Amino acid sequence: MNKINKMMESLSEEVDLIVFPEMTLTGFSMAPDAHAEYSDGKTFLFFSSIAKQYGVNVVAGIIEKGKKKFFNTLLFINREGELADKYRKIHPFTMGEESKHYTGGFAYINNSTEDFHIGFSICYDLRFPELFRFMAIDKVEIFVNIANWPEARIEHYKTLCKARAIENQCFFVAVNRTGDDPKLKYTGNSSIFGPMGEEILMMGDEESIGIAEVDLEYLEQTRVAFPFLDDIKLISIEDEEDED
Repeated sequence: MNKINKMMESLSEEVDLIVFPEMTLTGFSMAPDAHAEYSDGKTFLFFSSIAKQYGVNVVAGIIEKGKKKFFNTLLFINREGELADKYRKIHPFTMGEESKHYTGGFAYINNSTEDFHIGFSICYDLRFPELFRFMAIDKVEIFVNIANWPEARIEHYKTLCKARAIENQCFFVAVNRTGDDPKLKYTGNSSIFGPMGEEILMMGDEESIGIAEVDLEYLEQTRVAFPFLDDIKLISIEDEEDED
């Protein structure tokens, strides 16, 4: 929290949205019983104070305590410091045994603010394009993915983020952690891609705030000029029956 406060103090311009990585204050932990809290707990109060102080929409990740279960959760806090929405990661990372400790969510979440139409995902969700397709049908403008994505598969991360931007004609904001844990190294590569796949921002492994501008008028112009989203057909596969 002290580190985040110091970084925020160094912010030299007004911004509309600031995004922090998955499980922001704990890192990717498989000990939810030690770190879990309710969605209105101390982590929310901390980021709520940042939202109010700087007049900014905030995305941050927590380990959420439910009545009987734990969730890998994203909080979306508006400029007034209110919890505008929360998204529970739909796809726990089975290979990392996340699914043994966390229950997956069951619904995609998107939120229309006075500033933009935004949709949410967390880390491993990135590998499942159908999740983002539903948001594309709703014409979400900014897709956010917060992650703890390791160096060993970082090329997958960068490529998938770009692909999600192109296929859904959106701005794709990907925020990944940096540093090391006992098992893995994280190189960050937080990025923003535009609706034509253009790289707007690509950060390295430094701890810092990256700033970029997204042009929602340009996004709308792109969708009008290339109306691919209007042609989406979600296909269900069923056994074919013999016809007489």
